[in-house]
Amino acid sequence: MSPSTFEWLSGLLEPLLECRDPAGSPLNLPAELRLGIGLYRLCTGSDYSEISTRFRVTDRVAKFCCKQLCRVLCTNFRFWVGFPNSAELDSVSEKFEEITGLPNCCGVIGCTRFNVKNESSIAAQIVVDSSCRILSIVAGFHGDKSNKRVLESTTLFKDKQCGKLLNAPPVYVGEISVPQYLVGVNDGYPLLPWLIIPFEDPKFGSNEEIFNAKLEFMRISMAKTVASLKNWGVLSRPIEEEVRNVVAYVGACSILHNALILREDYSGLCDQVEDYMVDDHGRIQRDSFKMEEIDNDGCVVRSALVTKVQDFSMKK
Repeated sequence: MSPSTFEWLSGLLEPLLECRDPAGSPLNLPAELRLGIGLYRLCTGSDYSEISTRFRVTDRVAKFCCKQLCRVLCTNFRFWVGFPNSAELDSVSEKFEEITGLPNCCGVIGCTRFNVKNESSIAAQIVVDSSCRILSIVAGFHGDKSNKRVLESTTLFKDKQCGKLLNAPPVYVGEISVPQYLVGVNDGYPLLPWLIIPFEDPKFGSNEEIFNAKLEFMRISMAKTVASLKNWGVLSRPIEEEVRNVVAYVGACSILHNALILREDYSGLCDQVEDYMVDDHGRIQRDSFKMEEIDNDGCVVRSALVTKVQDFSMKK
């Protein structure tokens, strides 16, 4: 991050970083140093002995500062990755429509894995907007769990099923009611009225193929976001810590990712992205979907959106 972003973050976190020292053993360290130690661990993934040498503190202090930073971010600033309200979603969908012609899209949803010790992994479900801002993230699921099962285990899914999310009035494409929806870019997601996925094997030159290309374009923001998260040193390699600490790292790095975007500081945003789906290493359980299992209402909504892509292409 830029020096100005560091100063802004230090001023914001100062009272929180200094208020909870170990009982009976005050650290007597300024907030800037505490923040620097924690960020160095997140940015580089260096072990605590290396950090203690660099910052001239004990291993115990280095570990405390890192955990304290993660705790403060995940406790006090988790709203920075909270799902937007209806008014905020309007601006999200307007931007997607501007670049793809698809109305009422409220985010791109995907699932990626982070490696932990003993060659295992944890799954994280992420929703992003077109600017790579994280709208929702939940981590800690077993890495072998399928994307569909991860989705169904999340509060986002349950809140949607209860009508608490993506519940604004629909838009109409012809006579078809199109609700607010997310675009799924990984394999294994079901087609639902509020979860739109690409067509399988569309004919060359068809409107369905053009539609898939639009979804692929949306996918770029997810790929950049995942690549940026995995560019944090602590998440770029297998993490030799407990799963709960790994989840805290994912949460802290996600919050900082959004903080940088909020500050228009793009120093941590990756432009060179790889196919983040290969990070699954083939270890994900695959759910098979038969045609009769696909939601009919989802098919109707997707077909209506295909006509919007055609109209958008003709205008261009």
